[in-house]
Amino acid sequence: MPHREFERQLAVNRFLNLKFSKENELQEIVEIAAKVCNMTTALITLIDNDTQHIKFKYMFGYDKTLRQDAFCTYVVESGQLLIVPDALLDERFVSNPLVIDEPYIRFYAGAPLKTADGRILGSLCVIDKHPGMLTDTQQAMLSALAKQVIHLMDFDDSLTACKELYLEAKRSEIELRSFFESSIDLHLLLGRDFEILTFNKSWESHVKNTYGSQMERGKKMIEYINPIHLHDFYKDYSTALKGTAVFDERNLKQNGRDRWHLVKFEPAFNTNGEIIGVSVNVSDVSKKVEQERNILLKNQQLDEIAFIQSHELRRPVASILGFMEIFKEDNYRAEPDDLRMLERAAKELDSKIREIVQATQHQR
Repeated sequence: MPHREFERQLAVNRFLNLKFSKENELQEIVEIAAKVCNMTTALITLIDNDTQHIKFKYMFGYDKTLRQDAFCTYVVESGQLLIVPDALLDERFVSNPLVIDEPYIRFYAGAPLKTADGRILGSLCVIDKHPGMLTDTQQAMLSALAKQVIHLMDFDDSLTACKELYLEAKRSEIELRSFFESSIDLHLLLGRDFEILTFNKSWESHVKNTYGSQMERGKKMIEYINPIHLHDFYKDYSTALKGTAVFDERNLKQNGRDRWHLVKFEPAFNTNGEIIGVSVNVSDVSKKVEQERNILLKNQQLDEIAFIQSHELRRPVASILGFMEIFKEDNYRAEPDDLRMLERAAKELDSKIREIVQATQHQR
């Protein structure tokens, strides 16, 4: 199947599944076409791979026919107005089931339903059981009515697409808002004049619990910031407003206790890439900071133990070993002074061992 025909059939399928809001108007066009052309029957057809679908009709008994039997197939293929004065005199249709049997078509005139991108979906056609002809005016009217049909169908298609986009945007908004509100982190959006555009429940609760105030959209943020932090907050806000993000870990003490937070100030953009304000996010990282400090402290203690083991333990051990060599050479006899020196070395060794034990216990 050629690519263009494949795309045409995709468009046809889209319109076949379309719920028309302009049904009355389209039905009126079908009836007007029959009356203007002085024919008994008029149809709006859509043609897919193997079927002619009759979406709207006037004085016709079928909802669909085979594409191979449809006169409108020639309109789709040529993209031009087709007039068949007498089907029995046209070799293309003389043996057509729709000619030799019900509905006994003799006259046919069809105008293409052409989309803005040039795809022919089907036709607006008039038929009769008797041979006939259309005047130039009637032909022009039939073509004009066909254009009106495609305009109405395009309108419904665009309306459906807009509804789908709206529903998708609404779903995305609900999902984003749900995430925004359920987050334990503090989220805030400020405008270019330091005014509050929106905030989540966590930030609202923080302000209420800390300052006893109720946040309101449109008010200046200065009303909800501790004066101690205002200078740094506004400086970072101004930096982000110029296009540079700010990330920092800060100790925002609460009730005299250390409370470490990761603070982010990021420029907020609209769909045109213009900065419309600043997004502020605050995450409590006190546990992480505490864990990092504990790890650092343990590493320092391990370094101290390693130093003691590698340096300070060696001195008393070396002294004891030296005395033992002296005693050994003297057949294990020792002078009182030598024994006192050996005792001091043993006590020093015992003291260092105790230091190691205490440092190890602190790590547990």
